[in-house]
Amino acid sequence: MFNPSREQARRLFFDAWRKYREKKPMVGLENVALDVVLLHPEYHAALDDPQRNAERDYGPEAGQTNPFLHMSLHLAIEEQISIDQPPGIRSEFERIARARGDRHDALHALLECLGETLWRAQRDGAPPDGAAYLECLKKV
Repeated sequence: MFNPSREQARRLFFDAWRKYREKKPMVGLENVALDVVLLHPEYHAALDDPQRNAERDYGPEAGQTNPFLHMSLHLAIEEQISIDQPPGIRSEFERIARARGDRHDALHALLECLGETLWRAQRDGAPPDGAAYLECLKKV
């Protein structure tokens, strides 16, 4: 399981974007990270300036979306789907993707449920509830 620090996660995205733009080979998770980056052109400017954005805080009080959190949740979801963990997530994703007719839109539906699940876990000081996560997806 990929469980990086904030710095490592951001570095993965910066490096994947840089290698892509320089036409350099990528390995492993860099390829998945690049796929996520390419889905989000609105974040390319932030990735173009790692010196400015590597340590930048994106506080909700400023009304800013944290591009690195968003893309990291995408990575987590891709991993979850690939290994079907929690069990049943792959079939829920496939159902949502068929219903919506768009893979990226379906990923965002999962992202919303994952975000809610993680928020509840942090609030309650407990591990994420896989059953609640799947239940949220069934309502999509």
